[in-house]
Amino acid sequence: MNDNTSEIIENTANEELQSGMTENQADDNMTEKTGPNENLTEESELEKWQQQVAEWKDKYIRLVAEFDNYKKRSFKEKMETIQTAGKDVMMSLLDVLDDSERAEKQMATATDIHAIKEGMQLVFNKLKHTLTQKGLKSFESIGEPFDVEKHEAVTEIPAPSKKQEGKVLDELQKGYLLNDKLIRHAKVVIGKVN
Repeated sequence: MNDNTSEIIENTANEELQSGMTENQADDNMTEKTGPNENLTEESELEKWQQQVAEWKDKYIRLVAEFDNYKKRSFKEKMETIQTAGKDVMMSLLDVLDDSERAEKQMATATDIHAIKEGMQLVFNKLKHTLTQKGLKSFESIGEPFDVEKHEAVTEIPAPSKKQEGKVLDELQKGYLLNDKLIRHAKVVIGKVN
């Protein structure tokens, strides 16, 4: 082997060794560079998640607060409605009350019984009309079969005929519906089944 050849081989080996070292150094440098970058990436991703969790938590807290305010507002409105529910009916009954007071004054000085009866009948009719306008109506019970949904039996008496057994014979107190919903049962006397 010639000196030149050995020199060339040695140079080539050195170059390969240096390039290998350079590649290793570059890999090491890359590892060092990517390591912190990976840490930075992980930290920034963790920060993103923490930020998102904070946003969700804030939205949740606001939603709970809004719902709590809604419940309080609804309760307050419901209480106001309950307190003023009868206002409309009371306002309409004030006219009847005024008429009743006028009739009372007239009865104190009136001598004609017929006029007093007419006046009282007018007041009574106005009361019935006002209540009917507000949805109140009575229902007939006499002669109807006894119905526990509508009637309250006060007593039973022997039925005068077979046809009247189990039917309402007398009504002690009328039953009423408000907008087709039962608000008071009729108190009745029913014919006893023999």
